[in-house]
Amino acid sequence: AGRVETVGRNVTQFQPGDEVFGDVSACGFGAFAEYVSVPEKAVALKPTRLTFEEAATVPVSAVTALQGLRDQGHIQPGQKVLINGASGGVGTFAVQIAKAFGAEVTGVCSTRNVDMVRSIGADYVIDYMQEDFTKNGQRYDLILAVNGYHPISAYQRALSQEGMYVMTGGSMAQMFQAMLLGPWLSKNGSQKMGNLLAKPNQKDLVFVKELLEAGKVVPVIERRYPLREVPEAIRYVEEGHAKGKVVITVDQNNLT
Repeated sequence: AGRVETVGRNVTQFQPGDEVFGDVSACGFGAFAEYVSVPEKAVALKPTRLTFEEAATVPVSAVTALQGLRDQGHIQPGQKVLINGASGGVGTFAVQIAKAFGAEVTGVCSTRNVDMVRSIGADYVIDYMQEDFTKNGQRYDLILAVNGYHPISAYQRALSQEGMYVMTGGSMAQMFQAMLLGPWLSKNGSQKMGNLLAKPNQKDLVFVKELLEAGKVVPVIERRYPLREVPEAIRYVEEGHAKGKVVITVDQNNLT
């Protein structure tokens, strides 16, 4: 997220001074910087109520959650939806987006994050350190698996008869299971199993922006690191215990 410095001759959506946010993964990455050059389709106007740091948490994680729930999961109002990994970057957005779609949401997280997941709107919270949601007899219409190490057969147990399982993250074993077994299981049964590789999308970015401006979605930030400490930030995220998002702060006073 940042402020537009200059635009190319064919750019029509933005002008210098506009505050924008976006996903540059499809155009060479490089967002850990004071300046970056991107195509206009990679960004959208920043939600006015968000700081640059808050806005920077949104493009990858929130769009992944949106595409997993809406496009792959076909979420409907009144459905019972479970988010496995509800306290992480994608998970915190997924809980709130699912609520915005009118679903009954259950979040799965560790003990230390139960209160936080409940505070962002989850109707029910399962502490995976105390209870295995795949063995408690509950059934869900849609499961979004952001992380965790359950085999695909365990997710099947937790799905309703015509339920949908969408994997957006997890172990390599889970990814291979979803890619190899998912299509076969979906073809030969009433339950649907699949995985999602989110795609940067300006239209979806604008959709999420509207949820943010309406106050239906709020970014959760655990830590902020200055630009010079990017390696430390990455190491912390790779430990796998971040609560919400970790952001890199660029000192605007140093830019001329």
